[in-house]
Amino acid sequence: MSSCHSSLLGNPLAPVPALPRDPSGTRTSSAFIPETSSYLPAPKNVEVYSYNFQSLLRWSPVPVENGSVVYTAHYKTGFYGAWSGMGCAQTPRTWCPFPPELRRRRWTILLRLRAERGALASPWVLTPPFVAETNTTLGPPRVNNVSARPDSLLVGVSPPFTPEPGDLLQYLVSYWENSSSPTEKKLSESKTRFEIGNLKESTLYCFSIQVQLKIYSGHLLEGQQSAPECHRTALSEATRAWYIIFLFSVGFVALNLVVAASLFLWKYHQKIKYWAQPPLEIPSHFREFLRDPDVAGLEELYSPAEEEPQALVLGGGGQEGEDPSPNTSRARAASEGPPQ
Repeated sequence: MSSCHSSLLGNPLAPVPALPRDPSGTRTSSAFIPETSSYLPAPKNVEVYSYNFQSLLRWSPVPVENGSVVYTAHYKTGFYGAWSGMGCAQTPRTWCPFPPELRRRRWTILLRLRAERGALASPWVLTPPFVAETNTTLGPPRVNNVSARPDSLLVGVSPPFTPEPGDLLQYLVSYWENSSSPTEKKLSESKTRFEIGNLKESTLYCFSIQVQLKIYSGHLLEGQQSAPECHRTALSEATRAWYIIFLFSVGFVALNLVVAASLFLWKYHQKIKYWAQPPLEIPSHFREFLRDPDVAGLEELYSPAEEEPQALVLGGGGQEGEDPSPNTSRARAASEGPPQ
């Protein structure tokens, strides 16, 4: 493929890279025909960008100190030798799309371009012959849907361009198991809906697809690989039924264990309660009190004096500051002895 026809990926309107220099120090470019004026330099890096049979002519802008530069592009085919306009006469843009009449894949097309500034015009720059069927770049096919089955993946795709009647398209599929040491396998399909078979169930597989177009010469025009996609195959009905039976069995056993535990707790709850209670121990100071009830601590634990308020009796034969409480009276009677 000619460098002038290389279909660069990305933005087709991006600046065109500079052409390399030859050993003499001058930049190599497409051949041009000196015409009208040499005061305005000819455009450089003139090339055809073609992607999925959508083509355009693009170039680098001509630098000038003052004013602006416009461009005019012409075309002619191998069948008709007269130059015709491309619809880009005196355009300020640095690109020109192909008109509809040039969208023939097998036509040989020649293009020329020049810069214009007022009355000045640069020499024409000619491009080498361009044939879309051999010089375009095919993009990756689009994956529309994927259906997972226990032993296969059903894939639906669409081509990157609109096929013409008689086009022979092949889809080269590369697929592999998503594992630590995958083995890539390939298959070729002509339909837009195909099956990747002989797969293991519930396993993650990845695949990438490339379109191939059989051109008039009999060769294959290969497109770009699609980004890898990964999908997991489904479970078979037998495996699904086994999982259901297993889960049901586990649930049944767990339910029986819960019922048995509940019955055990209900039947032996008294013993379990007895075993679970800690031994009751009386604190040491209470045990000491129970052994000797007459210890002095008894008066501290229980003192009637705290419960009965003391009253100060004034007069009535009592002495000042004498305690009139019943305890005091009993103590006095005991000291006087029985009556004579």
